[in-house]
Amino acid sequence: MYSTLKRTWFSNVRADLLAGTVVALALIPEAIAFSIIAGVDPRVGLYASFCIAVVIAFTGGRPGMISAATAAMAVLMVTLVKDHGLQYLLVATLLCGVFQILAGFLKLGSLMRFVSRSVVTGFVNALAILIFLAQLPELTNVPWFVYLMTLAGLGIIYLFPLVPRVGNMLPSPLLCILLLSAFSLVVGMDVRTVGDMGELPDTLPVFLWPQVPWNLETLLIVLPYSLSLAMVGLLESMMTATIVDDLTDTESNKNRECKGQGIANIASGLIGGMAGCAMIGQSIINVKSGGRGRLSTLSAGLLLIIMVVFLGDWISQIPMAALVAVMIMVSIGTFSWSSVRDLKKNPLSSNIVMISTVVVVVVTHNLALGVFVGVLLASLFFANRIARFMAIFKTNSEDGSEATYRVVGQVFFASSDQFLSAFDFREVLERVTIDVSEAHFWDITSVSALDKVVIKFRREGADVEIVGMNQASATVVDKFGVHNDPQEVEKLMAGH
Repeated sequence: MYSTLKRTWFSNVRADLLAGTVVALALIPEAIAFSIIAGVDPRVGLYASFCIAVVIAFTGGRPGMISAATAAMAVLMVTLVKDHGLQYLLVATLLCGVFQILAGFLKLGSLMRFVSRSVVTGFVNALAILIFLAQLPELTNVPWFVYLMTLAGLGIIYLFPLVPRVGNMLPSPLLCILLLSAFSLVVGMDVRTVGDMGELPDTLPVFLWPQVPWNLETLLIVLPYSLSLAMVGLLESMMTATIVDDLTDTESNKNRECKGQGIANIASGLIGGMAGCAMIGQSIINVKSGGRGRLSTLSAGLLLIIMVVFLGDWISQIPMAALVAVMIMVSIGTFSWSSVRDLKKNPLSSNIVMISTVVVVVVTHNLALGVFVGVLLASLFFANRIARFMAIFKTNSEDGSEATYRVVGQVFFASSDQFLSAFDFREVLERVTIDVSEAHFWDITSVSALDKVVIKFRREGADVEIVGMNQASATVVDKFGVHNDPQEVEKLMAGH
């Protein structure tokens, strides 16, 4: 117990606190921007980011991962806020949390093992592109010195770690923010700042029970939004957890993460915050800045609320160019450049899955839809590939009255047509043996194909015997097969 507590909380204190500071600074403009997207007051996103980060630090299953208000969740709230207002959004946030906790108990987090590496790579690349595109408004129609500040920020981020001795003393993104902010204040440059994004709150959040009629009508209004928020939130959180697992060479408890996300969203809804989930951009910032433990997530949330409430006058003067430089660094670091180099080496199907995921996410800005398309394509390619591994070999007796068909491979919905076409029903035989000792029947489609083969041979007067069936296949065939049921056989044969 003590060793686990020390490892997840206090094994990396200095780096976790510094990384949390960088994340907190980068969270402020994003939380404001996501609030604007959802159509709510900036404090709704800021309070949510504070609350979710703090709660998930204790309840989450992935140490070092940052969760807060996100764009993916914000876009799902627009219609609800526009049609029914903030109070209904808070109810939807609470119900979203309930669904996510249920998902954790149902162990739906384990479904991530069905997401292929190509889909994860496509998801990462798409997010990197979206993060970069999100910075373009801050670099459009601006004075020339804004570009210089951004380039200077990138120079600090990439070059400071190369300085001997002092290069590892401070996260370079934090140094970038501090130096560019100080330069902007001293020179008095007229640049866009965090304060221009929206008004920062000057009070701590308080308990806020949603003021809505608690009846069936309210439930029916928020239910579709809550389900969408829960699904998208868990999907993005699970994908981000997988990416952070790879970056840190550690494992996460994804079912615990589902429950943690739900608890955090319920807490957010009870203080007037919107629903949120894991943020890949901020998680990358945290990891790249040295954050590894739960303390980095906790400090990010606590420092965020301290900064906006008590240091708002100073925070509001941070130039957006500094934060843009940090986010461009995140975009560059997030993108899987090896996936581009390996396009010629990887199978065509893997490339199609990866590129399709990227295109759908970038075009629609819908992470869930992109991952769904990627998983669907990956499943189809996999089924097609496995279906090719089935073969049927035929041998006849010397007098030609008997035939033995040896089935090798996997028989399921994608290979059932191939299975059927391998048998010659026009041949006059007295006895047919189907040897399935090297085959496996997976579903009702394959069982139905076996039924058709047996019944067609019997209709032609042949005695059919199936040999060598393994126990798992036999269980499926006994449950769904009808070739040994006289009444069902008669029905099928009557149709011919």
